[in-house]
Amino acid sequence: MLKYFRAISILEGLSFLAILSVTLGLISREFVYQLGMAHGVLFMLYLILSLVVSNKQNWSILMWLSLCLASIIPFAFIPVEIYLSKVLAYRKPATA
Repeated sequence: MLKYFRAISILEGLSFLAILSVTLGLISREFVYQLGMAHGVLFMLYLILSLVVSNKQNWSILMWLSLCLASIIPFAFIPVEIYLSKVLAYRKPATA
């Protein structure tokens, strides 16, 4: 489940940056509806998966709230991805 959350986290962050690119004029305004719909679906999946993952990983409510806060801050998905990759690498058993 953590791998799915990581994928959705990256996609949600990139879609948020795409929406910000529209407001800055870097992307044509013709794509606002499609980008907005995709971002909305990814945002809802992000919130649902953050609840599921935080419950399975036994993370505190403060950790879950920081994940939710990261979903509304541009480029915050990058530190979240770094943290989640460390968590995933820590849980992976060492093979020799």
